[in-house]
Amino acid sequence: MSSLTNRRQEEVFDDEALVTVIGESLVDIIDDSRHGHSAPETHPGGSPLNVAVGCARLDLRTKLVTHFSDDRYGQMVADHLERNAVQAIVGGLRPTSTALASLDQKGSAQYTFAISWDINGAPVPALAAVQSSLHVHTGSIATVLPPGNKCVMGLIEAARPHATISYDPNCRPNISPDAAAVREEAERFVAVSDIVKASDEDLRWLYPDRTLEESIAAWLNLGPGIVALTRGASGSVILSRSGRIDLPGETVAVADTVGAGDSFMAALIAGLAHLTLLGASARRRLYGITQEQLHALACYANTAAAITCSTPGANPPRLAELGPVTIPSFVRES
Repeated sequence: MSSLTNRRQEEVFDDEALVTVIGESLVDIIDDSRHGHSAPETHPGGSPLNVAVGCARLDLRTKLVTHFSDDRYGQMVADHLERNAVQAIVGGLRPTSTALASLDQKGSAQYTFAISWDINGAPVPALAAVQSSLHVHTGSIATVLPPGNKCVMGLIEAARPHATISYDPNCRPNISPDAAAVREEAERFVAVSDIVKASDEDLRWLYPDRTLEESIAAWLNLGPGIVALTRGASGSVILSRSGRIDLPGETVAVADTVGAGDSFMAALIAGLAHLTLLGASARRRLYGITQEQLHALACYANTAAAITCSTPGANPPRLAELGPVTIPSFVRES
């Protein structure tokens, strides 16, 4: 038995997690011809993995229910998770997934995937993880790609009596091109989630016949307490039952945009943890979040995304870099 396999088995039997993330791990192979790189760079990635690392770097005790193999890329993923104190629960038998990211002149990434998603062999430790967590997050490929997507919904339903739930569709049309099917699946996850985040690209692809405003309002009506919309350099919108916050994007020198949305999501989760608004027992207070708290969360998540854009690859900030959530005095006085 390999050292990687031994590590997997040992990591399952740890103290309960504050946050459990469910979803794919992969290796980003970044082709950045802008700077004359002769060979692509490789970095561990995948939206759920990035969110898990982002949460751990913001000092949340974090587990990741995922899949990677004992191959070269899998070892890279395992080492990355270990360095960032994310405890892995690993299922599935297929090779580690990869995503070839080609960067345009603005640093935006277009992806080509070689991916599979299955957590076969890990249902018992995965269930134990979500049932012992204060918060559970999922999204992206893991919620639409069979056979693993059905298991993900089962875990979310099992977690909800104990934990708050967050979801980010992070749509990948080149993997799941049927927009109608993805839309149906996304709405199922939105309906069982407390916090939902989507990009403007996600919503335009899912709902081409309505505005972004109409889409986030419709998602809020499906049940969540918070719906966040990210718009790249244009900033973000966070909508709740108490109102709405619009923030412009922060001005930074952009290295690339890889992982920026995932850093936004991780900071949103961490911010809610700082405000003691995670967990099923806090659900009523979460749904009654104040405008001051919502503004602080939007600023916090925006800053995390901006920091990530300023460095190459999916490199979310640490707590020492981002700091705690603060409510600005001008907001408190308004």
